[in-house]
Formats: sequence, C-alpha cells, structure tokens
Amino acid sequence: MVKLIASDIDGTLIPYGGSAVEPELFDLIRQLRRRDILFCPASGRQFHSLRQLFAPVADEICFLCENGAILYGPGTEERAPVLAKTVMPRRESLALAEDILKLEGCQVLISGANTGYVCTDRNGFIHYLREDRNNNIRLLSTPEAITEDILKVSAYCPAGTAGPLAALGPRWGEALHMAAAGPDWVDFTLADKGHGLEQLCAALGIAARDAMAFGDNWNDEAMLRTAGIPYLMDTADAALRERFPRQCSSVAAVLRSLLDNGI
Repeated sequence: MVKLIASDIDGTLIPYGGSAVEPELFDLIRQLRRRDILFCPASGRQFHSLRQLFAPVADEICFLCENGAILYGPGTEERAPVLAKTVMPRRESLALAEDILKLEGCQVLISGANTGYVCTDRNGFIHYLREDRNNNIRLLSTPEAITEDILKVSAYCPAGTAGPLAALGPRWGEALHMAAAGPDWVDFTLADKGHGLEQLCAALGIAARDAMAFGDNWNDEAMLRTAGIPYLMDTADAALRERFPRQCSSVAAVLRSLLDNGI
C-alpha cells in the first residue's frame, strides 16, 4: 500500500527550463492527503524555494531538500520540524568551494539549512537564484565567512557539466558524493536522495516498500532504488532506463491512476 510519494522536480515534475508545477498537481496532492498518502518533493533545491514552488499545499507536505541533506515535516516555514540533517565536513567543503571558484565560467553555491551562500555574482547569478529559483541568498566575500553547518556545495556550470565533472572528480568525486544535477549543476553532499528517503520513512514510521518515487537523472538513482515502487521518466538516460523498467511520461497521470484504481 502506497503511503508516501517522493518526486524529483527538474526534468520530472517540471521540464528543464520550466519554472512552475502544473496546477493540477496540487489538487492531486490534496486528494492523496485525504487518503493518508503524504507527498514529498525531493530535490537539490532549498527549503524556501520548494515551499514557494508548492505554495498552495506547502503546509501539508514533507520536503526532501538539498538532495536529501535536510528533511522537513509538514508545517509552516517557521514551524515545520526538521526530521533529519546530514552535515558535510567543514574543512573539505571550504576547499572544494575554492576549487570550484578557480574553474573558468563556474560559480559556487554553498547551502546551509535554509540559506544559500555565494561569493560571486557574475552574469546575474544572484538574480537567477533569488528570482528564478526563489532561494534565500547571501553574498559573502569568502566561503570561510559561513558560520552555520554546510549541507551541500554546488558548482553552477552554464557551459555544461562535463568539464567541471572531469576537473573536480579525481579529488572530490568519491569523498563528497559528486553528482550531476541536470545540465548545468554539479552537486556535492554526504547525503543523497536515497539516504534522505530512508531517513524520511524512518521518521514517519513508513516502510520503504510503501514509498513511491519519481526521478529522471542519476542523482535520483539511489532514491529510486530505495523506494518500493520506483518510476523513471521515459526521457532518462538509456542506462538508467535499463535499471528501472517501470517508466512514465507524466507524474500526474500515474497519480491519477493511483487515486482511481490503487496500486
């Protein structure tokens, strides 16, 4: 029996380049909630950003943020309980941030619990993060100025991720769980969406076999492996499609089927 539904955002609920969730999804989430099925956006995005994206139902759902590094239960932004948090080692995180800043064309975003920190503002980077991604953002002179726990370090790569992945991988790829997160982001965190889903299920008292998950990219792979009912978007990489035969072109269509027929 499905009790929890976790879904990636970019490339799954929203096409790459899109900015809003289809309004129909909010009604589906409300219908699921009335049947005691919780919905959870699962994303590399910040808590504040995800709440803006899901504003009509934000108080009724869980949030798996920063690729699973921090999880929130239902509630207002000020009162939603933190269900789990995975902190990165500070010294290594700051060294990684400096390495990203040395890469031509790349900028760094360092994530705390509900604030993102940047050290450059080339080509409207802060405007993009605040206005397009709805993030809480602070501009600092240096990564060392961050005083809170670091949950995730990300490289923003407008020219593509191939070069940064090759440059950063040998030193940081394994130690800090490097993963491409769409066409222009590379994320580093000790958590992943699979670990986050495990923690969320434990906090809610739900068995992983009763969780459904949707994703489209390699940073969703661990979450899809963890969920009892994984769905991969049919636009995903061919190698991922071989691993997850249950595929769909629309999350909303699957949710409608669940509500109409049960799964």
